[in-house]
Amino acid sequence: MALTKQERRYRIKKRIRKIVSGTAERPRLNVFRSNKQIYAQLIDDLSGKTLLAVSSLNKDFVGTEGTKTEMAAIIGKAVAEKALAAGISAVVFDRNGYLYHGRVKQLADAAREGGLKF
Repeated sequence: MALTKQERRYRIKKRIRKIVSGTAERPRLNVFRSNKQIYAQLIDDLSGKTLLAVSSLNKDFVGTEGTKTEMAAIIGKAVAEKALAAGISAVVFDRNGYLYHGRVKQLADAAREGGLKF
């Protein structure tokens, strides 16, 4: 029987998370995308804490016009700015089971342009 989209993504996510883990010096940049919004978090897996989070629902971005991919780029730049302000320059990218394409790729490219290394 064929897998549903959610089951397939969950399997890919488990396979990625076996390898990718964040530390305090090099946290994990986790990306979640829903149909309308996009979210990014920097996570320290050793202590189990979220260091910072940015989403398209933040007050700073609510009135911003643009397509979903343009919003992903804006969120990527915002994550990079906040991370650099917090003293974080290198991260491990976690695409969370999504294909590295479209909004996920746009967010990653914008974070790299903003100064994050991964």
